[in-house]
Amino acid sequence: MSVNRKQTSSGIATKAASTLADANASAIARSLAGSALAQARSGSQTGAEMEDKAARVLASTKYSEETKELAGSVLAQSNKAR
Repeated sequence: MSVNRKQTSSGIATKAASTLADANASAIARSLAGSALAQARSGSQTGAEMEDKAARVLASTKYSEETKELAGSVLAQSNKAR
């Protein structure tokens, strides 16, 4: 199985931290932010469930650009074999 070694950039990590600190952030935004931060330095890959969630966010028109940016980052760190 191939391994994706990409990590969350510092800019996305900052946005993710802000999202987690925002009491008004949606549950989906917080979930994506947590995943992005978990991958900031660890080299971890996105799990299948989170990949699906991020893909649904990107396909929807109801989410903010910031949420979609987090989703894109999470998907960029997914397992390429899936």
